[in-house]
Amino acid sequence: MPELPEVETIRRTLAQHLPGRRICEVEIRLPKLVSPEPERFQHLLRGQRFSSFARRGKLLLAHLSDWVLLVHFRLTGQLIYLPKFTHEPRFTHLVFTLDQGYLFYADLRQFGGLELVAEKDLVNHPFLKKLGPEPLDLDFQRFYKLLQRRRRLKALLLDQEVLAGLGNIYVDESLFRAGLHPERLASSLDQKEAQKLWQVIRQVLLKAIETGGSSVRNYVDGEGREGTFQNHHLVYNKKGEPCPRCAHPILYTKIAGRGTYFCPQCQPL
Repeated sequence: MPELPEVETIRRTLAQHLPGRRICEVEIRLPKLVSPEPERFQHLLRGQRFSSFARRGKLLLAHLSDWVLLVHFRLTGQLIYLPKFTHEPRFTHLVFTLDQGYLFYADLRQFGGLELVAEKDLVNHPFLKKLGPEPLDLDFQRFYKLLQRRRRLKALLLDQEVLAGLGNIYVDESLFRAGLHPERLASSLDQKEAQKLWQVIRQVLLKAIETGGSSVRNYVDGEGREGTFQNHHLVYNKKGEPCPRCAHPILYTKIAGRGTYFCPQCQPL
C-alpha cells in the first residue's frame, strides 16, 4: 500500500489543485526521507512551481518548473493538500508552504521518501528503468508472453520488474475473480485462462480507481479522503469468512513472502 489505484487517485486529486502553485518553503522534520540532503533539497525546491503530475507503477511523479519530485509512498506514505492550515495530518514529516495552501507528506512507518531528479535524468533513473509495463497499457499478447515464465502466479504478478503497480490487495482480488490459485505456475495457464486473468486485472484496477482506492490501513487521497474499494473486496483481509461464491472459509497463508487470501474451492491448485 498504496498500490496503482491509490497512487493514481492521489495523482488525480493533486492535479486538480497544484498545477501553477509555487513552493515558498519546505520544512523537513525527518532528513532521511529526502534526497538530495535537506539543505540542497530545500534550496532547489524554493520558487519551483508544480506543472503536472504523472504516475509510474506505485510511484508519483510531480513535475516542477525545472525538476521532477518522485514520491515513493511504500507502506504508509501520504501526500495531502490543504488550501488552509486548519490541521496537520498525523505523522507529518515534511511541510510544503505554497503560495496558496500547504502540502504535507506524512508517513507512519517512515519507509517512503521524496527524491528530486532532473527531468533529463529520468530516462536513466535506476528505479524507473527496472519497472515493467503498466497493467492498464498492456495488450493481451504481451501479457500472455509474460506468463510464460516458470514462476508461481502471485510471485510473478507482484514482481514490479514484470508488471508495474500491482500489489498484495489487487493480486489476491484478481486471482480470486479469475479462479486461479496463487501458487499455480504462470506458464501452465492456457490462453482462455490467461485472457480471463488479463481482463479481471483491468476490471479490478479500473473499479478501484473509480472508487478512490482501498483504505484498509491509513491510505487517503491527495485531499485526505478515504477510498471505498475495500467495500468491494471479495477475499482480501477476510480470513475465515465464507467465500462469496461457495461459502467455504477463506484461507490465509504466506505466499511469495506476503500474506495471501484465497478460496481453496474456487481456486484449486
